[in-house]
Amino acid sequence: MPTNTTPSTKRKTKRRSARSLARAKGFRSGLEDKVAIQLAEHGIVDCYETSKIPYIQPEKRRTYTPDFVLPNGIVVETKGIFSLDDRQKHLWIKDQWPDLDIRFVFSNSNAKIRKGSKTTYAMWCEKNDFQYADKLIPDTWIKTRRKKRGR
Repeated sequence: MPTNTTPSTKRKTKRRSARSLARAKGFRSGLEDKVAIQLAEHGIVDCYETSKIPYIQPEKRRTYTPDFVLPNGIVVETKGIFSLDDRQKHLWIKDQWPDLDIRFVFSNSNAKIRKGSKTTYAMWCEKNDFQYADKLIPDTWIKTRRKKRGR
């Protein structure tokens, strides 16, 4: 008669990363998920990747899908890693859409733009006239009234 050789019924449970939990909710990163939760606490829902903004990369037509567009029109882009491609894209968009108010929420605005660089994400934003914050959207951004456009 054979003996029971099956392993113990106790299994180790794997912890899921913040990114995998966020992806299960339809976000691309844990930071996007955190910001969505923050906005929901302020009664702002359904503003994640709701619009597309066309822009032209030299020799290519592209579209940019903002992470969040607040009811007041402020475009919020969340970034853990702020790559050269992303930085170029946002400069092109700013040049082609000067009335857009694009702001960044970084995991760490003191991170360097590349290894060995003295320039941080914060320094790049200041140089290029972008507002930025760390971890979450500042309440002042959420409470800011929509700007009236001049003719």
